[in-house]
Amino acid sequence: MQVYAGLDILTNKVPVEEQSGIEHLLMGFKQPGEQYVVGQWVKDAMNLIDDTHRRNQVPIVVGGTAYWIQHLVFPGRLATFDDPSRDSSASSPIGKVSEKIQSEALQLALSSLSPELQAAFDGLPSHIQSDINDPATALLLHRVLSALDPSVAQRWHWKDSRKVLRSLEIIQSTGRLPSEIISEQSEDSLQPRYRTLCFWLYAQPDALNPRLDARVDTMLEQGLLKEVDDCMKAAASARPPSIPDEHAPERGVDMPSTDYTLGIYQSIGYREFSAYLAHNPSLTPPDDDAIFRKAVERMKISTRQYAKRQVSWIRNKLLPAAFATNNVARQDAEKGREVVPAYLLDATQLGDEWTSQVQTMATRITQDFLGNRPLPDPLSLSETARDMLSIAEKPTE
Repeated sequence: MQVYAGLDILTNKVPVEEQSGIEHLLMGFKQPGEQYVVGQWVKDAMNLIDDTHRRNQVPIVVGGTAYWIQHLVFPGRLATFDDPSRDSSASSPIGKVSEKIQSEALQLALSSLSPELQAAFDGLPSHIQSDINDPATALLLHRVLSALDPSVAQRWHWKDSRKVLRSLEIIQSTGRLPSEIISEQSEDSLQPRYRTLCFWLYAQPDALNPRLDARVDTMLEQGLLKEVDDCMKAAASARPPSIPDEHAPERGVDMPSTDYTLGIYQSIGYREFSAYLAHNPSLTPPDDDAIFRKAVERMKISTRQYAKRQVSWIRNKLLPAAFATNNVARQDAEKGREVVPAYLLDATQLGDEWTSQVQTMATRITQDFLGNRPLPDPLSLSETARDMLSIAEKPTE
């Protein structure tokens, strides 16, 4: 979300005065309502990494979402086969699947579609705003995908309407099921784009969750409500007033709808506090305002849930990819060493403990990595590292 201009507090951008003169790239350069997908970010990040290497400097990629970083490090796993930069809002039409050479699996799946689902598949919309504004279409598209490619449909909730639509577009544009393409990709060994040193700063949930809650409180003290209010007004002035807003009856005004799956409006907290401001535009809510307290609690819960999902992705997707790559590299006579070493730094304790377990350790490992010196066993850093990095071998699709 930091790629978008605005909502600096909500997206926790590093203030310029705290950047210590170090370039912070790909921040604040997209408009709030602009769609920016992982394939586009990977391309932009690669260009900047190449430029940094040409200057004989070391790029540091900081997340954020581990999903995007994984696709930056490991190519060939994005299901955007015809045009990586294309998203479901593109205006150019996609050829009907009947015009493509169809795989046997797709032919079989199409033959089982009911007339209703066949008609929906043949008439895919060029754009779907969101599940909020068009839940019937979102549900119908998910039913179509479930009938055609159940394993891929299970990846997406029906509310992930853009991802569902993109999966169906892939079927139309390739004449194949996404699961077929994913299966082929997984048969190829992972080859990272770069020799990459990965640090995972991890804190135990009982220590992390209070910090996340406190960060929400700090954001509110720094002016989060005004920031959301300003963004709502900017969005209202930028869209046609003919589209009704879901909160308009409460405010007594005609405001454009907000697509909470698009651009910066996906940010945790924007939806929660825009709903509050629609009810009560006051930027200084009274202590007994139940709707405000509910918005605060929802943002805290969503933040904790997101942190939990990130841990799950790292352990189930990113680390298996890194481990598989390193296993191959160790057997390669030319490489003979890990190409994507991954370390967990235990950030549970703050103060002196954090300095020794995170800062000092990361500095030493980085210096050895850049100097091509032997690196420590990742499991040896701490009990937490041994526990969280000890995972069963998993598919690297």
